[in-house]
Amino acid sequence: MPVLAAYAAAHPPLIIPAVGRGRERDIQPTVDAYREVAARIAALAPETIVITSPHAAFWADWFHISPGAEACGSFAGFGAPEAAYRVAYDTELADEICAICEERGIAAGTAYERDAALDHATMIPVHFIEEELSDFKVVRIGLAGLPAEEHRRFGHAIAEAAERLGRRIVFVASGDLSHKLLKDGPYGFAPEGPAFDERVTADFARGDLDDLFAIDPSFADAAAECGLRSFQIMAGALDGCSFRSELLSYEGPFGVGYGIAAFTPEEDALVRLARASLASYVRDGVRMDPPSWTAPELAGTRASCFVSLKLDGRLRGCIGTIAPTRASLAEEICANAVSAAAFDPRFPPVAPAELDSLSVSVDVLGEAEPVSGLDELDPARYGVIVSTAEGRRGLLLPDLEGVDTVEEQVAIAARKGGIELGFEPVMLERFEVVRHR
Repeated sequence: MPVLAAYAAAHPPLIIPAVGRGRERDIQPTVDAYREVAARIAALAPETIVITSPHAAFWADWFHISPGAEACGSFAGFGAPEAAYRVAYDTELADEICAICEERGIAAGTAYERDAALDHATMIPVHFIEEELSDFKVVRIGLAGLPAEEHRRFGHAIAEAAERLGRRIVFVASGDLSHKLLKDGPYGFAPEGPAFDERVTADFARGDLDDLFAIDPSFADAAAECGLRSFQIMAGALDGCSFRSELLSYEGPFGVGYGIAAFTPEEDALVRLARASLASYVRDGVRMDPPSWTAPELAGTRASCFVSLKLDGRLRGCIGTIAPTRASLAEEICANAVSAAAFDPRFPPVAPAELDSLSVSVDVLGEAEPVSGLDELDPARYGVIVSTAEGRRGLLLPDLEGVDTVEEQVAIAARKGGIELGFEPVMLERFEVVRHR
């Protein structure tokens, strides 16, 4: 998993001792949480820290990725020029993010930089991380006035870029919560302020990052927040991962909400089993039976599944079953993982040296149901099975990159089954999948 961990992190300038001059002690829970985050990041030893910042370049219709090999900045604007920082940028990862965004029609890139200096919302996490870790690079990213779902898609692109490069990254979503918590605070009070903070911190605590996309923009504006878009990009980067969530701290003594939250990806039980099976076969030539640590629900359920392997973002093998063929889903996963690694006719067998770089996903198929026409299909939601009376069948999973129309989906499935559309009658079935990666 290229995203080793992700953190939502506040950025009060007075947390820097040279700026706070003792007032940082008034937000000691935030200080302590930041130090905990920095220690965790150091233990993970990432190659790159991706930081999304509300105070980097902000454009209405463009995600700005800071260009160049390095950048520096200081807190001179806050009366502390001696608090200065310099970071090296990961230009290769930035370029890969740009390339993926261009492929997918996401408005993002390194153009239109207004100020190369590091902003305070970037320097504050850097300050704490540098106390624990010295060897890392940064990708600094600004937010945009684009819809929430575009921020999610942009997060997908960041994670995909790291996966393609095999880059081990930590994601830091810099952002404060509401600025309207107190009447005597610098921005005054609005009832939406505490309500916003309560909702977002609850989302962080229970790991419900999807709810961040359901927040009404007018509600967020009334709360005068600055971090929501940053958190939405982070949520996109974590999409599809199982993760443990923790709200490490929250406070707002000065009228601005400061939250620190941690999200630690955990390998899915099905993916862990698939990875263990293919490693046993590729390294030792042994077909593994489901081990004792297999989740009970996998050993006691029958279902069909597909196991897919990717290397540097490209397909490396994919084999599955249309209907259950073994006594349990656990056995199905073990067998299909071996087949994907060693017996997909489109690829040579996976070599031992490739194992640590492979990304693995398991699609568990729901029950197929017949459909009477193309209007009942949706390639984003449903997989499709095309079959003939003679028993030839072709299947295509849903939500595949490059398969955008029903016609394309059906044509590919038919081709996989050796079926010529238009020359013989066919039957169509659809199914849903639960994807684990």
